Amino acid sequence: MNRAFVFPGQGAQTIGMGQALAAAYPAAKAVFDEVDEALGESLSSLIWEGDIETLTLTQNAQPALMATSLAAMRALEAEGITIALAAFVAGHSLGEYSALAAAGAISVADTARLLRTRGQAMQSAVPVGEGAMAAILGLDLEAVRAVAEEAAQGEVCQAANDNDPTQVVVSGAKAAVERAAVIAKEKGAKRAIMLPVSAPFHCALMQPAADVMAEALAGVEIAAPAVPLIANVRAEAVSDPDLIRALLVEQVTGSVRWRESVQYMAAQGVTEAWEIGAGKALSGMIRKIDREIACKAVGTPEDVKAVVESLG
Repeated sequence: MNRAFVFPGQGAQTIGMGQALAAAYPAAKAVFDEVDEALGESLSSLIWEGDIETLTLTQNAQPALMATSLAAMRALEAEGITIALAAFVAGHSLGEYSALAAAGAISVADTARLLRTRGQAMQSAVPVGEGAMAAILGLDLEAVRAVAEEAAQGEVCQAANDNDPTQVVVSGAKAAVERAAVIAKEKGAKRAIMLPVSAPFHCALMQPAADVMAEALAGVEIAAPAVPLIANVRAEAVSDPDLIRALLVEQVTGSVRWRESVQYMAAQGVTEAWEIGAGKALSGMIRKIDREIACKAVGTPEDVKAVVESLG
């Protein structure tokens, strides 16, 4: 059976995530300790005892979700399940960094610092209130691209996340995204939902953040991942460290091609996806893309035990 290990993106964060893993597995606790040390603050206290508003700030959510994913990975390893069980790794936006850390391409400490930098850079690229994102439900990618083009009117408005056949997210200038939401409904979208995000991710307005990440990534050692990464902006497998570095920069302004990434997995014979970390959002998307791929969430000690038992 071909498996992919997939890693969630922003929006999956909850207070208390990873705490049970850290209590049950010393190796999982060590991940949170390592992230705290790398950032010079107790992010774990915020994750486990803080308030959701502070945790949801991009600069906190990104390293926090990565820490939770890596804690789950270490728990699996403690039970004898290594990354070698996967044919591919993939992650949704920031989850791509979690995937690379899990596959040994970037150290946990470097990944935490990169995601803190990425979160701050994405937040400061566009003044609060000037950008927006909206989920368009019930139109496919081509239809949403046409909507975004019509709504732009000289402003930035782009299809940012192609999540599944029923959901494409647009990103850009607030007024343009609001126009897109109206136009999408006129073109037959079931719903157009403005998202509670602090910045317009994965569009041209993020270029200042891409510049920051180019500099940050230039100073970090990247090794070939133990298993190939299905890159967000390519929707195909990559392993070359220099290419991965370039694609992580491109990813800041580029589209997250999740639907195509899952189709690529299926075409390569993947029949099972393990969602490593917080929540089950990716599992929901994968089911809508390809019902033949069985999904398992691995975010608690009970989940870890369940997948160990499933392997017999």
